[in-house]
Amino acid sequence: MTNLNEEMDIRGVKIAVVDDAKTIRMMMSHTLRNMGCEVECAEDGYKALGMLRRFKPDLIFLDITMPELDGYQTCTLIRNSEDTRNTPVVMLSSSDGIFDIAKGRARGATAHVTKIPPENVLRELIYKHTLRQAAA
Repeated sequence: MTNLNEEMDIRGVKIAVVDDAKTIRMMMSHTLRNMGCEVECAEDGYKALGMLRRFKPDLIFLDITMPELDGYQTCTLIRNSEDTRNTPVVMLSSSDGIFDIAKGRARGATAHVTKIPPENVLRELIYKHTLRQAAA
């Protein structure tokens, strides 16, 4: 039997992590780098928009609750930009409430996950929304 981690190899995938909490950014970027991903982080929606144009990630993890420009507003701007409109966006939330999920979908989010997701959930989300699509 093959190892699930070998089956879902995500090495080299470019991931953006956008969260105003430094601890979340550090923990997620550390985990993602250990899985072989390239990672860039931003602490708010405005900084994220500039970073996304430059970095061109394969997938974006986006916190819902941020000051100034929240995750929903940022997701709308991501969807309205030619450069990022097709980039999968996974909303990060402190809850898995149906309202958060529905509002994120309405703004163009690809998926929703409660933060901080365990490594197997991160791997599955990244594989499902980037590599598996490329292979199809």
